[in-house]
Amino acid sequence: MSATLRQAQRPRLSPSAAVIIAGRRRRRRRHATAGIVLGVMVLALACTALMVGNTFYGPAEVMQVILGGQVPGASFTVGELRLPRTVLAVLAGGAFGIAGVTFQTMLRNPLASPDIIGISEGASAAAVIGIVVLAADGPIIGILALGGALVTALAIYLLANRGGFAGTRLILIGIGVAAMLQSVVSYVLSRAAQWDIQTAMQWLTGSLNNASWDRVGPVAIAMVVVLPVPLVQSRALSMLRLGDDSAAALGVRVGGVRMLFIVGAVALLAFATAATGPIAFVAFMAGPIAARVTGPGANLLVPSALVGAVLVLAGDLIGQFAFGARYPVGVITGVLGAPYLIYLLIRINRQGASL
Repeated sequence: MSATLRQAQRPRLSPSAAVIIAGRRRRRRRHATAGIVLGVMVLALACTALMVGNTFYGPAEVMQVILGGQVPGASFTVGELRLPRTVLAVLAGGAFGIAGVTFQTMLRNPLASPDIIGISEGASAAAVIGIVVLAADGPIIGILALGGALVTALAIYLLANRGGFAGTRLILIGIGVAAMLQSVVSYVLSRAAQWDIQTAMQWLTGSLNNASWDRVGPVAIAMVVVLPVPLVQSRALSMLRLGDDSAAALGVRVGGVRMLFIVGAVALLAFATAATGPIAFVAFMAGPIAARVTGPGANLLVPSALVGAVLVLAGDLIGQFAFGARYPVGVITGVLGAPYLIYLLIRINRQGASL
């Protein structure tokens, strides 16, 4: 049978169906293009972070170190200082991005980010108490931060779930809990010795300065263990945006799926925060930026992870080399995120906009 005859036998589409199919193809192309562009940006920033510094090393030297070769000077500088810092930036940025967009999508509100609703503050309060009161250091601070984030998330969820779950109630309770925890941090710091204040503030600003393979390991394990769950259940997460009743009508077990996503997002956020401190506004900005880059109808988990990695890598490079002094990455992302938060509040007030 000739190709012409086969084509003639195909049913003709109505104009409206053809428009719908063409629109879907355009969206798929945009989603794929956006993912590729974001991936290339992450790779380019990571390569830049590995090459530049007090001493510049070319791509060949960096690749030789990554492959296990010995290069005088570069084996230590790249292999032990820059490489763990860069890997931690990618992993932590990805974890923050996924945690942020999970809460924002699930609660259908761009303000429902972990660093807005108090979960990051829970980690910060636990870490500061550990530093100042318990004289903890090293891995103990990370464990305390992890526990603080998990306990705070559980408390917020239980308070918001009284009389039925409501996303707006969770956000308001979370903002109140965040304010309380910030007061706890301020009080503890006001009673601390000078050297403890310096240590606590270095952690609170969010920094990659103490990056090491010991800090990379737990975040990498958390990503490997937790990330497949939201990826497999991404369709259910998208349905939750329609509301609980609509999602349940489409076959989603709303309570179980919501708890699954909350636990996964909090775990990613907690491990990343334990390793780097609370890098301001990355979880908040990653989802909305990814949504505008990829366009409507896209699964935002992977794009948000890539945007989070871009924000942390770019913020760290700017903080290290754009000014006369070196600033932690959390300072740079905070400067970027604060105006965006104000803009988003104004837009929501005027239009009732959503992610």
